[in-house]
Amino acid sequence: MRVALEQADPQVAALIRAETERQHDTLRMIASENYVSQAVLEATGSVLTNKYSEGYPGKRYYEGQRFIDPLEELAIARARSLFGVDHANVQPYSGSPANLAVYLALAQPGDTVMGMALPMGGHLTHGWPVSATGAWFRAVQYGVRRDTGRVDFDEVRDLALRERPKIIFCGGTALPRTIDFPRFAEIAREVGAVLVADIAHIAGLIAGGAHPSPAGHAEVISTTTHKTLRGPRGAMLMCDERHAKAIDKAVFPGLQGGPHNHTTAGIAVALGEASQPSFSVYAQQVVANAHALASALLEHGFDLVSGGTDNHLLLLDLTGKSIGGKPAAKALDRAGIETNYNTVPYDTRKPFDPSGLRIGTPALTTRGLTPAEMPQVATWISRAVDAALKSDDAALDVIAAEVRELLSAYPMPGRD
Repeated sequence: MRVALEQADPQVAALIRAETERQHDTLRMIASENYVSQAVLEATGSVLTNKYSEGYPGKRYYEGQRFIDPLEELAIARARSLFGVDHANVQPYSGSPANLAVYLALAQPGDTVMGMALPMGGHLTHGWPVSATGAWFRAVQYGVRRDTGRVDFDEVRDLALRERPKIIFCGGTALPRTIDFPRFAEIAREVGAVLVADIAHIAGLIAGGAHPSPAGHAEVISTTTHKTLRGPRGAMLMCDERHAKAIDKAVFPGLQGGPHNHTTAGIAVALGEASQPSFSVYAQQVVANAHALASALLEHGFDLVSGGTDNHLLLLDLTGKSIGGKPAAKALDRAGIETNYNTVPYDTRKPFDPSGLRIGTPALTTRGLTPAEMPQVATWISRAVDAALKSDDAALDVIAAEVRELLSAYPMPGRD
């Protein structure tokens, strides 16, 4: 903790200190969370936060950009190289605004768009009714098969042929299986739609070679820069040259003003880290940990949507455990295991009290845990669910102490 913050605002400093210790002492298994490096923290906490830079490199509306322009150009160059794309925009503030920019660039209000339904594993911004994308566009949505929990491509193709969407989104927030980008691209070409790959969850796996890339299949690629990519809370849009001008115009001035230069710096650092051989080892380890955890959870009698995972994410259907996702998540939190409750495909419960838990391995892999530790993690999860059913808070506290003891041997990036 920096001395200046301690002196200027001890209340905020104390809360940050407490959150640091919580992150250190907890098995952080929310699939969309991770730890950034000390270098990323330093970049995002730099004096770059002082500077306004509306526009793009070489075409700004403010002076004093002689160091900002090369910084953004560096982030762009690293994104293009890492993901093998023609064009990259590193200015979107987060994933949802990035996806909104895609709509602004490629469609008009009222046009038909297509994406995966939220309860099936999609994202709000893929046309779900409570999102602006569902209110402003005519959204049609596909799902997964009841018997396999995997994308039903017969349904995708039939729906696309019938509805003729301008945009087709693939990707989502609770998809434990490999995304078949070539299959989606074939359907999009058949109906004349633009394919948009939302790789927010798997960008780091793609960068590390642990998941196939959408480059060459999807004309536009949207991603956040945190999650498996281990960067700051930001986003990027990447595309082929044909769509570059429209995408840039939609981001600025279409949806936002000046970029957050401190975030751009953090993105550049994270992309540099992701280009190193060690990052490929990390990405492969994330998947190996997920596989090991899936096997161990199955042995404890848990029901996994689609039967397992190909990536960093597992979706547990707790119906057979006679407990909802929400009480299970709260019990796990007390036990020092951070997850989120989540709907499962064809869930019969309400979204705020669903049947599932979504868990992931990116953050614990960053801490250094390996497949050897995954059976113990699965045992803790099973014990915590059993304790929740019995309202046994003492048992949850015992698990939390065991978790803290294990994690004391694994340093946390960014913790002094």
